[in-house]
Amino acid sequence: MTFLLDTHALLWLLSAPESLPDRVLSLIRDQSSRVLLSLITPWEIAIKAKTGKLDVADLLDDFAAKMTRAKLEIVETTVAQVIRAGGLPLHHRDPFDRLLIAQAAELRVPIVSADQSFDFYEIPRIWE
Repeated sequence: MTFLLDTHALLWLLSAPESLPDRVLSLIRDQSSRVLLSLITPWEIAIKAKTGKLDVADLLDDFAAKMTRAKLEIVETTVAQVIRAGGLPLHHRDPFDRLLIAQAAELRVPIVSADQSFDFYEIPRIWE
């Protein structure tokens, strides 16, 4: 199965995997899974670290290599995804999440997230 991780799901996976539902953890650890990570994720983490909302500076050092070792595939954002994110209904106003929603929709993959507001959009959400 292929799916996109929301930023919080990545952070929990790395720092507190017990916070993830068993189903999510099983999917991520399944060797046949293709776990995608948006290029938006390190940007969001960097901004939240800079504003003091997250203490993860060490995670950002050599981020791409760390994600490769963790068998997470970073996918770039396209112009079409950015435009789609801008045109989404305003059920969710977080620009990072809106871009993740658009990216999951364009890639036709579910998103792993605890955020129930994602359910207002036409993408499958995996959590429990």
